[in-house]
Amino acid sequence: MKKKELLKTKVEHISLDTFNPVPLVEAMEKMALSSRSTARAAHIYEMMLKDKDAAVILCLAGSLVSAGLKKVIVQLLEADMVDAIVSTGANIVDQDFFEGLGFRHYQGTPFIDDNVLRELQIDRIYDTFIDEVELRHCDDTCKKIADSLEPRPYSSREFIAEMGRYLQKKGKNKESIVLRAFEKDVPIFCPAFSDCSAGFGLVEHQYRNGLVGKPTVSIDSAKDFLELTRIKMAGKETGLLMIGGGVPKNFAQDIVVAADILGSEASMHKYAVQITVADERDGALSGSTLKEASSWGKVSTSFEQMVYGEATVFFPLIAGYAWHKKAAKGRKARHYSQMLDETITATSS
Repeated sequence: MKKKELLKTKVEHISLDTFNPVPLVEAMEKMALSSRSTARAAHIYEMMLKDKDAAVILCLAGSLVSAGLKKVIVQLLEADMVDAIVSTGANIVDQDFFEGLGFRHYQGTPFIDDNVLRELQIDRIYDTFIDEVELRHCDDTCKKIADSLEPRPYSSREFIAEMGRYLQKKGKNKESIVLRAFEKDVPIFCPAFSDCSAGFGLVEHQYRNGLVGKPTVSIDSAKDFLELTRIKMAGKETGLLMIGGGVPKNFAQDIVVAADILGSEASMHKYAVQITVADERDGALSGSTLKEASSWGKVSTSFEQMVYGEATVFFPLIAGYAWHKKAAKGRKARHYSQMLDETITATSS
């Protein structure tokens, strides 16, 4: 097998304007099991968007962009259906920023010798292939961005904004979550930012600068937490639309407790939807129920819904329902990135 033969069929991103799930979702509402849960989740997301007091936080975990969901998220950003994003670094850097640089993911197969892939410098995400050489270019670009910045601690949001600025000037694929969020003033947080391609770039940045005694850029995770908590403190209500679990889920839920510690009378997240393939038997965060989060004072049980299913199937249905129902019509963008930048400026002065 040759590398060119394996990397020939691109993963194409599904678009919400190519199908209308409203009749299907409304029919599923009259069914049972996962169908009814999915329909209720779609209605809750619609409620979040129609609630003028509610800010919507989208949480992303798992391989979503590489699987073809990038366009859906871009469309939600364009329609002001998302006010902040909390994600794994893989989705934002290794996958979205990677594609923003002009690279692509390819349809592959899990039924292959991974040793052969290693020799060909092809990385595999289940049935998706990535060119490792191109991914190294993504690492190096993150280093270049770090080298260009004033050496100081940054939140992941601030660094990702600089990635968006880079794509605006030098990106080759303008259909990008990082770029569109930058243009729409929507903050993106990656609480475990070093656990991705950016981490390799930052490690090299700090190592090379350290060899010659130069100051470096660093990522301040506490600053991340404070900035996202400020979003909770700034709004009356919040809603969570979560794909997967893990760090993004816990990080977004914890801001209610953090706001309380800071003396703010912030309410629990009023709305919450989680799409996951995990369940509570694994004892891990991805499978912990939203009702469980209520015991911690994080999520209200009035409008919460777990959907047990794989995201590439269920997320387009839930997002597409609200998108086609025009649930965000008349909804105003919150410009939280601008608010946070102004807070930093005021604090510095």
